[in-house]
Amino acid sequence: MSSWFGGLGSGLGHSLGQVGGSLASLTDQISNFTKDMLLEGAEEVEADLPNSGRKEIEAIQAILRSENERLKKYCTDLEEKHEASELQIKHQSASYRNQLQQKEVEISHLKARQIALQDQLLKLQAAAQSVHSGAGGVPITTAPSSFGYGISHHSSAFRDDDMDFSDIISSQQEINRLSIEVSRLESEVGHWRHIAQSQGTQKSDQSEICKLQNIIKELKQNRSQEIDDHQHEMSVLQNAHQQKLAEISRRHRGELNDYKERIEELENLLQQGGSGVTVTDQTKICEMQNIIQVLQTEKVESTKKIEELEDKIKDINKKLPSAENDRDVLKREQEQLSVEKQQIIEQCENSKLECSKLQPSVMEQSDNVAEKGGILPQSSSVEEVFRLQQALSDAENEIVRLSSLNQDNSLAEDNLKLKMHVQALEKEKSLLSQEKDELQISLSKLSSEYEVIKNTASTDMNLNLQLHDLKLNLESKEKELNQSINEKKILIAELEELDNQNQEATKHMILIKDQLSKQQSEGANVIRKLKQDLDDEKKRVHQLEDDKMNITKELDVQKEKLTQSELSLSDLHLTKQKLEDKVEDLVDQLSKSQKNSLNIQKENLELKEHIRQNEEELSRVRNELTLSLNQDSNSNFKDDLLKERDAEVRNLKQNLSEIEQLNENLKKVAFDLKTENEKLVLACEDVRCKLEESIAGNNQISLEKDTIVETLKREKEQIEAELCQAEKKLLEEANNYRQTIQELSNARNLNTSALQLEHERVVQLNQEKDFEIAELKKNIDQMATDQQETKEMLASNLEEQKQMTQLINEKEVFIEKLKEKSSELQKELDKCSQALIKNETLKQTIEEKDRSLGSMKEENNHLQEELERLREQQSRAVPVIEPKTLDSITELESEVSQLNIIKNHLEEEVKHHQKIIEDQNQNKVQLLQSLQEQKKEMDEFKYQYEQMNVTHTQLFLEKDEEIKNLQKTIEQIKAQLHVERQDIQTENSDIFQETKVQSLNIENGSEKHDLSKAETEKLVKGIKERELEIKLLNEKNISLTKQIDQLSKDEVGKLTQIIQQKDVEIQALHARISSASYTQDVVYLQQQLQAFTMEREQVLAVLNEKTRENSQLKTEYHKMMDIVAAKEAALIKLQDENKKLSMKFESSGQDMFKETVQNLSRIIREKDIEIDALSQKCQTLLAVLQTSSPGNEVGGVNSNQFEELLQERDKLKQQVKKMEEWKQQVMTTVQNMQHESAQLQEELHQLQAQVLVDSDNNSKLQVDYTGLIQNYEQNETKLKNFGQELAQVQHSIGQLCNTKDLLLGKLDIISPQLSSGLSLAFQSIEESLGTDKCAVPSETSLFLQQEVEELRKSLQEKDATIRTLQENNQKLSDSIAASSEVEKKEQTDSEIKQLKEKQDVLQNLLKEKDLLIKAKSDQLLSSNENFTNKVNENELLRQSVTNLKERVLILEMDISTLKGENEKILEASREKETEYQALQETNMKFSMMLREKEFECHSMKEKALAFEQLLKEKEQGKTGELNQLLNAVKSMQEKTVTFQQERDQVMLALKQKQMENSTLQHEIQHLRDKEVRLNQELERLRNHLLESEDSYTREILAAEDRETKLRKKVTMLEEKLISSSNAMENASHQASVQVESLQEQLNVISKQRDETALQLSVSQEQVKQYALSLTNLQMVLEHFQQEEKAMYSAELEKEKQHTAEWKKKAENLEGKVLSLQERLDEANAALDSASRLTEQLDLKEEQIEELKKQNELRQEMLDDAQKKLMNLVNSTEGKVDKDLMRNLFIGHFHTPKNKRHEVFRLMGSILDIPREEMEQLFNEDDGGVTKWMTGWLGGGSKSVPNTPLRPNQQGPMLNNSFSELFVKFLETESHPSIPPPKLSVHGMKPLGSPGKRKQGSVVPGSFKDAAELRTGRRTDVNPFLAPRSAAVPLINPAGFGPGGSGHLLLKPISDVLPTFTPLPVSPDNSAGVVLKDLLKQ
Repeated sequence: MSSWFGGLGSGLGHSLGQVGGSLASLTDQISNFTKDMLLEGAEEVEADLPNSGRKEIEAIQAILRSENERLKKYCTDLEEKHEASELQIKHQSASYRNQLQQKEVEISHLKARQIALQDQLLKLQAAAQSVHSGAGGVPITTAPSSFGYGISHHSSAFRDDDMDFSDIISSQQEINRLSIEVSRLESEVGHWRHIAQSQGTQKSDQSEICKLQNIIKELKQNRSQEIDDHQHEMSVLQNAHQQKLAEISRRHRGELNDYKERIEELENLLQQGGSGVTVTDQTKICEMQNIIQVLQTEKVESTKKIEELEDKIKDINKKLPSAENDRDVLKREQEQLSVEKQQIIEQCENSKLECSKLQPSVMEQSDNVAEKGGILPQSSSVEEVFRLQQALSDAENEIVRLSSLNQDNSLAEDNLKLKMHVQALEKEKSLLSQEKDELQISLSKLSSEYEVIKNTASTDMNLNLQLHDLKLNLESKEKELNQSINEKKILIAELEELDNQNQEATKHMILIKDQLSKQQSEGANVIRKLKQDLDDEKKRVHQLEDDKMNITKELDVQKEKLTQSELSLSDLHLTKQKLEDKVEDLVDQLSKSQKNSLNIQKENLELKEHIRQNEEELSRVRNELTLSLNQDSNSNFKDDLLKERDAEVRNLKQNLSEIEQLNENLKKVAFDLKTENEKLVLACEDVRCKLEESIAGNNQISLEKDTIVETLKREKEQIEAELCQAEKKLLEEANNYRQTIQELSNARNLNTSALQLEHERVVQLNQEKDFEIAELKKNIDQMATDQQETKEMLASNLEEQKQMTQLINEKEVFIEKLKEKSSELQKELDKCSQALIKNETLKQTIEEKDRSLGSMKEENNHLQEELERLREQQSRAVPVIEPKTLDSITELESEVSQLNIIKNHLEEEVKHHQKIIEDQNQNKVQLLQSLQEQKKEMDEFKYQYEQMNVTHTQLFLEKDEEIKNLQKTIEQIKAQLHVERQDIQTENSDIFQETKVQSLNIENGSEKHDLSKAETEKLVKGIKERELEIKLLNEKNISLTKQIDQLSKDEVGKLTQIIQQKDVEIQALHARISSASYTQDVVYLQQQLQAFTMEREQVLAVLNEKTRENSQLKTEYHKMMDIVAAKEAALIKLQDENKKLSMKFESSGQDMFKETVQNLSRIIREKDIEIDALSQKCQTLLAVLQTSSPGNEVGGVNSNQFEELLQERDKLKQQVKKMEEWKQQVMTTVQNMQHESAQLQEELHQLQAQVLVDSDNNSKLQVDYTGLIQNYEQNETKLKNFGQELAQVQHSIGQLCNTKDLLLGKLDIISPQLSSGLSLAFQSIEESLGTDKCAVPSETSLFLQQEVEELRKSLQEKDATIRTLQENNQKLSDSIAASSEVEKKEQTDSEIKQLKEKQDVLQNLLKEKDLLIKAKSDQLLSSNENFTNKVNENELLRQSVTNLKERVLILEMDISTLKGENEKILEASREKETEYQALQETNMKFSMMLREKEFECHSMKEKALAFEQLLKEKEQGKTGELNQLLNAVKSMQEKTVTFQQERDQVMLALKQKQMENSTLQHEIQHLRDKEVRLNQELERLRNHLLESEDSYTREILAAEDRETKLRKKVTMLEEKLISSSNAMENASHQASVQVESLQEQLNVISKQRDETALQLSVSQEQVKQYALSLTNLQMVLEHFQQEEKAMYSAELEKEKQHTAEWKKKAENLEGKVLSLQERLDEANAALDSASRLTEQLDLKEEQIEELKKQNELRQEMLDDAQKKLMNLVNSTEGKVDKDLMRNLFIGHFHTPKNKRHEVFRLMGSILDIPREEMEQLFNEDDGGVTKWMTGWLGGGSKSVPNTPLRPNQQGPMLNNSFSELFVKFLETESHPSIPPPKLSVHGMKPLGSPGKRKQGSVVPGSFKDAAELRTGRRTDVNPFLAPRSAAVPLINPAGFGPGGSGHLLLKPISDVLPTFTPLPVSPDNSAGVVLKDLLKQ
C-alpha cells in the first residue's frame, strides 16, 4: 500500500512539476510577446495616426495590459494552488496512512479478542457436551470463518476510499490540464491579434463590426454559461461523492460499535457461567450467522454502488471530449472574430489616415475660399465664384463621406465646425457679390455720364478739362465724405462695442468676485467644518489608512482619465489654434476692406476739392459772362455758350445727386459690413461659449486632479512657467492694444485679445483651483502636523491650566487660612463648649457639695446644740463629770474640727469653681460679642463695599476737576500742605486722595475761595513757624498708614486711640498757634485736620477690609468665571442640541406652521410694498395736481384727471380695506396657531407627567426585578445545598458500593489461597490421622479451634495485603491479557469449577467476615472522611473532564473542517487528473498530426520520384502511359487519403481502447492484489483456527483430569465443612440480620435519592423557567431601557431647553435683582428717615391714647347732650330759628332780583308751606308780596352772629345762585371748632384722631401701609375719614382762629409739623419711589 501511494505521489509531483514549468514558460512567452507587440504598435501608431486613433490604440493597449496582468495573476495563483495542493496531498496521504495503520491495529486487536471469545465459547460448548453427554457436536468453524469474512469485507470496504482518492488526484490533473489549455488559447488569441494588426489591409463596414462585436458578446456569454454549467455539474458530483463518503464512514462506525457490543455481550456470557450454556450459545450462534449474512448482503450492495460510481465516472470521462470539441469550436470562432476585429481596426486606422490627409486639403480649400472672398470686391469675375461653389460642393461631399465613415465625436465636431465656416464664407461671398454688382452698376452709370460729358465737352476742350478736374475733385471729396462718415459710424459702433465689452467684462468681474466671495465663504465654512471634523478625522485616520489602498487603485484609473483629459485638452488647443487662425484671416480681410474704404475716402476728398475748384471757376465764368453780356448784349454766341454752361451745370447737379445715391449705397454696404462684423462677434461669442464649456470640462478635470495632485506637481510647475510667459506676452499685447484703441485696425484685434485674456483668465482660474487643491491637499497632509500642534497647544493649555491651578491653589491657601482662622474660632468655641460642659459638671458637683454642705451644716447645728446642752449640763453639774462624757466630748470636738477643715476646703473649692465659671462665662460672652461684632463688621463691610463701588465711580469722574481746583487754592493758601498732600499721594492709594479731596472740596472749598490775601499771608507765616511739627506729624501719619495696612482689626482700634491722642496734640498745637490776629483760621485748620484724621482712619480701616474682601471676591470671581465658562460651554452645547432638537421638532411637528407663517409674512410684506407704492403714486398725483391747478389753460383736463384719480383712490382704499381684512384674518390664524402651540405645550406637560408616571412604574419594576433577582439567588443557594446533599448521598452510595466491591474482591482473592491452604491443611490432617488413629477426638477439636484462630489471623494479614494485591492484580491483568490469554481462560475454567464446589466454604467464610465487618465499620467512618476529600477532588476532576470534553468537541470541529478541506483537495486532485488526461489526449492528437505530416512528406517524396520517372518517360515520348500513371497516382493518392483517415480513426480508437485497457488493467491489478491479500488473510485465519482448536482440545483433556482430582478433594472437604457450617450458621444469621437492616437503610436512602432526584428535576425545570423569565425580563428591561433612554433623552433635551429658558430668566432676574438692590439701598435710606417718622408716630400714638380717654369722657358728655337735644327737639318742633331767618332775610336782599323768589321758596320750605301755595303767591303781584314781606320782616333782631365769609366767596356773590350760597353757608357753619362729637372710640383706628388724620393725609398711602404693617395692625376703612387730600386744610382755616384750642394736635399742621403737599399716589408706584419723593421734598 505504502509503495503504491509513494509511486502515485512521485508520479503526480513529476507531472504537476512539468505542467507548472510549461505554464511558467508559456506566461513568460506571452508577456514578452505582448511587450514586443505593444512597443511595435506604439511606434507605428505614433508615426501615422491622429489623436483619435491614438486614443483608441491606448485604450486597446490598456485593455491588453489589464488582460496580461490578469493572466499573470491567474498563472501565479494556479502555480501557488498547485504547490499548496501538492503539499496538502502529501500531508493528507501521510495522515491517511497513519489512520489506516491505526485502523489495522484496531482490527487486529478486535480479531484477537474475537478469537479469544470464540475459544471460550468452544470450551464452554465442550464443557456443556461433557456435562450433558448427549448433546452432539455443533459445527464450530462456521463462526470464526464468517467473522473473518466480515472483517475482511469491512477492511475492503474501508480501503475502497483509495479509489476515491485516486479519482480526486485524476480530477485535479484534469483541472491543471484545462487551466494550461486556457492559458495556451489566450496566448494564441494574443498571437492572432498581433498577426491581424501587422497584416490588416482589408476594410469592412461599421455595421459588420457591430454585428461581429455582438456575436463575440453572445459567444462569451454562451461560454460563461457553459463554464457555469460545468462547474455546477462538478459541484453536484462532489456533493454526491461527499455524501457517499459520509455514508460509508457512518456505516463503518456503526459496524465497529456493533462489534464492540457483541464482544461485550460475549464477555458477559463468559462471566455468567455455564447454566443454560448450550441453549444460549446455540441461539447466539444463529444470531451471529444471521448477522454475517446481513453483512454479506451489505457488502454486495456496497460493491454494486462502487460499480455505479465507476460507471458514472466513465460517463463523465466520455462527456469530457465532447465538451473539449465544443471548446475547440468556440476557439475557432474566437480566432475568426479576432481576425475580423483586427481587420475592422485596420479599416478604422485607414479611414483615420484618410481623414488626416483630407483635413489639410479642407483647410486649404477654406483658406482659398477666404482668399477668394477677399479678392472678389477687386476682381469682377463670376467664373471664380462658380469654381469656388463647385469646390465647396466637393468639399461638402467629402465631409459627408467622412462623417459617414467616422462615428468619432471629434471628427463630427470638426465637420460641424467646417460646415459652419463654409456657411459663413458663403454668406460673405454672397454679400461681396452684391457689393460687386452694385459697384458695377455705379461704374456703368459713371461711364455713361462720362460719355455724355465728353460729347458736351467736345466744343470747348478747356471746359472739358476743367470739368474732368471738377469730376475728379467731386469724386475725391465724395469719397472723403463717405470715408469720414464711415469712419465716424465705425468709430461709434466700435465705441459701443467697447462699452458693451467693458460692461460685460465688469459684469464678469463682478460675477467672479461673487464667486470668489462665495468660495471664500464656502472655504470659511469648510475650515469650520474641518476644525469640527478634526476630532472625526482622528477617528477616521485608521479608515483613511485602509482607504489609501483603494485610492492608489483609483489613482491609476485617474491617471488614465488624466491622459485622456490631456489629449482632449490638446485637441481643444488645436481647435483653438484653428479658430485663432480663422479669426486672423477675418482680421486680414477686415484690414483689406478698411484699406479699400480709406482709398474711397481719399477719392471723395479729391472729388470735393475738384468740386470747389469747379465752383470757383463757375463763379469766375459767370462774372465774365455778365461782363461780356453787358459788353456784347447782342452776341448770340455767348447765349449759346451760357445755355451750354447751364446744361453742364445741370448735368453736374445730376452727377452730384447720383454720387449722393452712390454714397447712400456705400453706407448700406458699410451697414452690411457692420452686420457681418456682428455675426463675426457672435461667432466669436460661440467660440467663447465653447471655450467656457472647455473651461467647465477643465474644472471637472481639476476636480478629478484633486486625488492626483502629488504625481502631477512637476508637470504643473512647467505648465505654470509656460503660462507665466504667456501672461507676460499677453500683458504686453494688451498694452499695445490700449495704445492703439483709436485705430480701427486694432479694434478687431481687441476681440481676439479679449478672447485670449479670457482664456488666460480661465487658465489662471484653473491654476488657482489647482493651487487651492494643492493647498487643500497640503492641509490634509498637514492634518497630522496640526494634530501634533493641537497636542502641543493642549500641552501649553495644560501648562496654563497648571499655572491657573497654582493661582487657584494660592487663593485656596488664602481661603484655607481664613478657614483655619474660622476653625480656630470654632476650636475656641468648642473649647468654650467643653468648658461649659465642665462648668455644668462642676455645677453639678458643687450642687452635690452644697447638698453635702447643707447636711454637714445641719449635723453641725445638731452637734452645736448638743454641745450647748452638754455645756449647760457641765455648768449645772461641773463636779460630777464622768470620764466617758469627756472622752465623747473630745471625740466630738475632734470630729467638729475635722468637719470644719473639710468645710473650709469645700468652700475654697466652691470659690475656685465659681471663679472658673465666671472666667469661662466672661470668655463665652466675649467670644459671643466678638462673633457678633465680626458678623456686624462683615455686614457693614459688605454694605460699605457696595457703597464704595458706587462712590468710586463718582469719585473717579469728579477727581480731576477737584484736584485742579484744590491745587490752585492750596498754592494760594500754603506750600506746606501741598508737600504733605504730595507725600500722601505718593505713599497712599488713589482712593485716599479721592476721599480727602472730596471731603476738602465738600466742606471747605467754598470757604477757601472766600479767604482774603492778608489772612492767607498770616496763615503762611504761622504755618512756617510750625513746619517741623507738621512734618513730624506727616511722617508719623505715613508710618501709621503703613502699619494700618499691615495690622489687623484689633490693632486698628489701638491706632485710632493713638490718632485721637495725636488729634489732641494737634488741637493743642493749633491752640498755641491761635493768636488774636488769626484765631478763626487756626480753628478752621484744626477742624480740617480732625476731619482729615477721622477720614484717614475710616478710609484705612475700610481699605484694609476692602482689600481683603476684594481678594476674596476676586477669587470668588475667578471661580465664578470658570463656572460661568463651563456653564457657557454647556449652554452652547445645549443650544446646539436645542437647535438640532428644534430643527427635528419643527421638521416633525411645526414645519407646516412655520411655512404658513413665512408665506403669510412674505405676502404681508409684498402687500405693504404695494401699499407704499400706491401711496407714493398718490403723493406724486397730488403734487401734479397742485402744480397744474394754478394754470388756467389746463383746467378742463385737470378735472377729468382729478376724477380718475379719485376713482383710483377709492379703488385703492377698497384694496387697502381688503388687505387689512386679510391681514386681520392672517393675524387671527397666527393667534389660532399660537393657541394651538399653547395646547401642544399643555400636551407636552401632560406627556411629561406621563413620563414621570412611567419613571415611577419603572422604578417599581426595578424594585420587583431586584426582588426577583434576590429570589433567584436564594433559589440558587438552595439548589447548591441540594447539590451538596445529593453529592453526600452519592458519596455514601459510592462508599457502600466500594465496600461491596472490596468484599467481593477479597472473597475472590481469598478463595484460591484458601483452597491451597486448606488442601495443605487437610493433607497434614490426613497424615496425622494416619499416624495417630488412636488419638482422642477432643484433641482434634482443639486442633480445629487452633486452626480457626490461625485462619482468622491469616485473614487479618490478608486484609492488609488485599490492597497491594489489587494494584498488582490490575497491572498483571493488563500484562497477562496481552501475553497469555489462553492460560487465563484455562485458569478461569478451572476456577469456575472450583468456585462452584467451594461456595459453601465461602459462605462459611462470609459469616466470619460479617463479624469482621463490625470492626471494619469503625474504619469506614474514618475512610468516609477521606472519601469526602476524594469527592471534592472528584468534582474538580469532573470539571477538568468537562473542559477536556469541550476541547475534544473543538478538536472534532477542527477535524471536520480538515476533512472538508481534504475532500476539497481530493476534488482538486481529480480535476488535475482530468486535466492530465485531457493533456494526454491532446498529445495523442498532436502525435497523430505529426504522423500524418510525415506520411504526407513520404507521399510527396513518392510523387517527386513518380514525376521524375514521368519526365524520363516523356523524354522517351510515352504520353499515354504518363496519363495512365497520373490517373493511377491520383487514385492512389485518394486511396492513401482514405487510408490515412481510416488509420487515424483506428489509431484514435486504439488509443482510447489502450487507455481503457490500461485503466482496466490497473483495476484488475488492484483487485488481484486485494484477492491475494484476502487469500493470505484466509489462510492465516484457518491456520490460527486449527491451532486454537488443537489447543482447546488439549486444554479440555487437561481440565477433565483436573476435575476428577478436584472432585475427590471436594468430597473430603465437604465432610469437614459440614461441622464448621453449623458454627458459621449462627454467625451468618446475625450477619443476615445486619444485612437486612443495611438493606432497609439502603432502601430508605434510595427513596431519599429518588425524592432528591425528583426535587432536582423540578428545581431544574424551575431554573429553566427562571432562565426563560430572566431572558424575557432582560429583553423587556432592554426594551424599557431603550424607551427610557429615548424618554430620558427627550426629557433631557426638554430640560435643557427649560434650563436655557430658566437661565435667561435668571439673567433677567439678576438684572432685576441688581435694580432691586439699588432700590433697596434707596429704600433703606428712606427707611432710616421712616424710622424717625415711626418714632414720631409712637409719640403720636401715646397722645392718641390720651385723646381716646378724653374721647370717652366726651362720649359721655355727648350722650347727655343727645338726651338734652332730644328734649329740645321735642320742645322746639314747631319753632323757627331767629338767626336762620335773619340770615335768610339778609341773604334775600343780597341776592339779585331775578333769583330772589328762590329765597322765598327756601323760607317756605323752612316754614313747611306747600309748593302750590308758594306758586300761587308767586303768581300774584310781586310788589304786594315784597311789601308784605318787608312789613313783616321789618323789625328783625340785630343780633346776627359773625359768620365769617371766605375771601373768594365775597367777590362773585352777586353772580351765584341763592341755593349755592345757602349750601356754602351751611358748609361754613358745619365746620366745628372742636373735634366732631359723634366719633366712637372703638370705631377709631390709630388714624382716627384728628391729629393723626392730619398726618395721615400728608403721608402717602403706601407709606401708611408700611407703617401699619410694621405696627402689625389692620387698616380698616374708617367711614369718618375724608379723602387724603381734603381731610385737613393745610393752611390755617377760618374756623381755627388764634383763640382756638391750644393743644398741638388740634392746631393746624403748618404751625406744628412740616407741611407736605398732598401727593396723588398711583397704585402702580412702589413704596420706595414714594419715600424717595418724600425725602426729596
